[in-house]
Amino acid sequence: MSLPQNNKVYTVSRLNREIRSILEQGFASLELTGEISNFVAPASGHWYFSLKDEKAQIKAAMWRGNNRYCKYRPENGAQVQVKARVSVYEPRGDYQLIVEHMAPAGEGLLKQRFEALQMQLAAEGLFSSHHKKPLPQAINRIGVVTSATGAAIKDILSVLKRRAPQLEVLIYPALVQGQEAAAQIAEKITLANRRNEVDVLIVGRGGGSLEDLWSFNEEVVARAIYASDLPIISAVGHEIDTTISDYVADMRAATPSAAAELVSPDSSELIAFVKDRKHRLLQAFNRKILNEQQHIARLQQRLRLQHPQSQLMQQTQRVDELQQRLARAIEYQQHKHHNGVNVLHQRLLQFHPEKRLNIAKSKLEQLEVALKNSMESHHQQRQNRLALLAAKLDSVSPLAVLSRGYSITQTHQGVLNSIKDTQQGEVITTQLSDGQIHSTVMRIEPK
Repeated sequence: MSLPQNNKVYTVSRLNREIRSILEQGFASLELTGEISNFVAPASGHWYFSLKDEKAQIKAAMWRGNNRYCKYRPENGAQVQVKARVSVYEPRGDYQLIVEHMAPAGEGLLKQRFEALQMQLAAEGLFSSHHKKPLPQAINRIGVVTSATGAAIKDILSVLKRRAPQLEVLIYPALVQGQEAAAQIAEKITLANRRNEVDVLIVGRGGGSLEDLWSFNEEVVARAIYASDLPIISAVGHEIDTTISDYVADMRAATPSAAAELVSPDSSELIAFVKDRKHRLLQAFNRKILNEQQHIARLQQRLRLQHPQSQLMQQTQRVDELQQRLARAIEYQQHKHHNGVNVLHQRLLQFHPEKRLNIAKSKLEQLEVALKNSMESHHQQRQNRLALLAAKLDSVSPLAVLSRGYSITQTHQGVLNSIKDTQQGEVITTQLSDGQIHSTVMRIEPK
């Protein structure tokens, strides 16, 4: 009995393909957290694992093109936050996550908050270069908002003592880590502005993790810096650390020590001008990168739904699966044939190779004789051919022609070819095979 031919009769492949299309369009991009388990990293460079919580789990894959940018190496049992899309592995009908970005769970949330606040404040104009105030040309008093016992104030005082010991330094002590730190930092910035007793204000702390530096990513600190009438240098962490305070401040220093060098009077006006312009250019460049990244993300989303790369990744996953099965099969076959090889080895030891060696030696001697005969024959042929060519060459030699009775007549101008080339009384020379004859022209008779 045959089934009716209509579009409502699905093949398994068609069903999986259409389910995959629906899932990829419906869950184009999402973020979720979970615990890693069953992590596998085959030779292809792709990562395969499961993401689970206390009630459920889902398979996931992260292609090599994405995981090579991942600074975090996943481990079983680790809590992570991922950005992914939902897809289907068509050969088995398994639905899975295609992970594009991965980070530790806590760090991922902080980065998400950082990016959200960065976009918000940028949209409000807090990062605008038009709001940046230049450092005063003459600096006599420097204010520092930081921990009174931290490494940052020690570095700042050490640099100022070495470069400009005449400068006065006022410290506005504040917590730089913990729940109350952001409020204290903002309060001390406001206090310094109200007192108006310094020329420039350094706000910062020493290095640490993202969580340690988080106080300088809080909105209350950013708005306090933006509202300051005093020029503010943000000096948070190390050179690679970047905070919201760096974007809002009038100038960013890579470290607290670098901030102290910026306000030292032996820094020339040109260097200060260049650094200020560099800082403004960096802010504009970062904003441009942020806008372009958002635009690229939109284009990538559109491309992902249309590009054949997704199918290629599905096939790559299938190849990885087949490679693992092949490795197991090869291992089984090697074990299976191991005993057979041992048996053949024992049988081979019963046959001595001396006989075959003698046969090969005899054949080699025959080949040596044949080679010698061939070389002698070839040499004789070459000698015969050389003698023949010498005889031919001798037959056309001008000396041979002279020996047959011919001669060559010359004047002082060259070979005599016509009676017109000489005249009566001229001395001519006749070349024969055994010598020359010199004579005088007595008479010229035309033919």
